[in-house]
Amino acid sequence: MTRARLASLLAAGLLAATAVSGVGTPAQAAARVSIASDLGSALASLEGPTTISVSGSGFQSVQGGFGGIYVFFGWVEPSSSWRPSEGGRTGVDYLYVPDSEAKDNAGYQRFVTFPGSGTAAAANGGEVRADGSWDLTMVVPGPTFQAVDRDGGMRTVDCREVTCGLITIGAHGVANANNETFTPVEFISPRSGGVATVRDEQAPGSDPAPVEDTDDTEESADGATASLSEPATIGLEQSTIIAGRVLTFTGTGFQPGEQVVAVLGAGETGAGPLLAGEFGEVAGAVTLPPDLRPGTHVLTIAGAGSGQVAEATISVMADPSAFGIAADDGDQLTWPVIAVLVTGLVLAVLVLSSFVNGLIRRRRGRRAARSVPETQAAAAHAAPEEEQTAVLPAVPERRSAPERVDA
Repeated sequence: MTRARLASLLAAGLLAATAVSGVGTPAQAAARVSIASDLGSALASLEGPTTISVSGSGFQSVQGGFGGIYVFFGWVEPSSSWRPSEGGRTGVDYLYVPDSEAKDNAGYQRFVTFPGSGTAAAANGGEVRADGSWDLTMVVPGPTFQAVDRDGGMRTVDCREVTCGLITIGAHGVANANNETFTPVEFISPRSGGVATVRDEQAPGSDPAPVEDTDDTEESADGATASLSEPATIGLEQSTIIAGRVLTFTGTGFQPGEQVVAVLGAGETGAGPLLAGEFGEVAGAVTLPPDLRPGTHVLTIAGAGSGQVAEATISVMADPSAFGIAADDGDQLTWPVIAVLVTGLVLAVLVLSSFVNGLIRRRRGRRAARSVPETQAAAAHAAPEEEQTAVLPAVPERRSAPERVDA
């Protein structure tokens, strides 16, 4: 073996070993998220929702891969591994603001798709570029929010008491350690510029932190004071409803801009979070499950920041369509309709009876017409022939001559 050939073989072996060990190949940069708002870098308002610009770099981009990246605003458990790739569970190790999966949702959640993914049509946060970068805008609802725990209950997260921020994880249940990050966000007052102090970290809901409210008032962003001395109220479009229908409601007495959630019973259905308006008002709708138990149920709406709660009792009826009865008011049977139907049914029975009787009489007439000639023929055949009696001509009676009397 020549020296040149030996050297080439050694070089090929070194290249193979390098490829296997990863030495000499550029390593993927660690995923990183940058946050900016009108208030500054990674800052959000203490007094209401904040629109933020978010950009990512160093993320893994999988051409044609399933899913992508979810971007949430929420909280992670600092004392344990919250990452899904390491066994972290939503509702236990991390909580986030709920939102719909629709493209035009409230902006609390974003889905960034992989390029060429089959789920790209559902993306509302753009696409992960080949270099691992992406950018989007989303909404931070405020310093407090309601989240759903592992058991389906609602838990209040106060970002003035715990550290909140942006969470990125693999989308559609695909755990991907390369794309799991948590980036803290601080809350400040737009007017004073003061930053909210984060106290000792604790799991949200384990020991609920009170909302500091010394005189039951809260200043709104424009300096107006919204009094919360009056209890929150709830109004219903209707107090009796059929299971499976939509129940609309309104509420008053909440803090302007705070999150409000609605829950029916023990969590059979709900709505939210809803943002209270300028005067602390909210409006929403809940869809009742079709199999909801008939009877009374309680609809509760609660403010995440103010702690205001309002309740209303509704009566739920079973869906009549499940029993073959028209459910719409316009389709229900009224007494005039019932009378017309009964009359029509009676007339139909009479007509049918007359028709049947006519058929019977017609058949009887035909049978009688056929039986008369047959009866006559049979009678003629069965009658004995009358005997013919000969009538002889009468013989003239001979008259005897009168006897002579001799004198």
